[in-house]
Amino acid sequence: MRVTHRFHPWFGRQLEFVKRRRNWADDRVYVDDAQGDLVSLPAAWTDVVGEDPFVVVAAGRAPFRTVDLLELAELVDRLRSQPPSRGGDDVNRITPRLSEELRRCRVR
Repeated sequence: MRVTHRFHPWFGRQLEFVKRRRNWADDRVYVDDAQGDLVSLPAAWTDVVGEDPFVVVAAGRAPFRTVDLLELAELVDRLRSQPPSRGGDDVNRITPRLSEELRRCRVR
């Protein structure tokens, strides 16, 4: 089996196919890597799945598929419809709080 996703670090590499399986909604292939470890990749990133007809017809002339651009447009619309962020509130929510000791040690 060959990795066909051109931005994957293993692009073009031949790997030993083990099995294909659907995990939740993902179609995945399991392969043995160069060290013999079992790893999984999206099946669409390999030659196990036939080439996307749009990619074949576009022959390199279109860097994005229509379906992907429509999905991106929907995401942008959803993000635009959300209320604006209040400064760093979003960052504060996902950043772990420093312990009191670390706060005292911090260089100001």
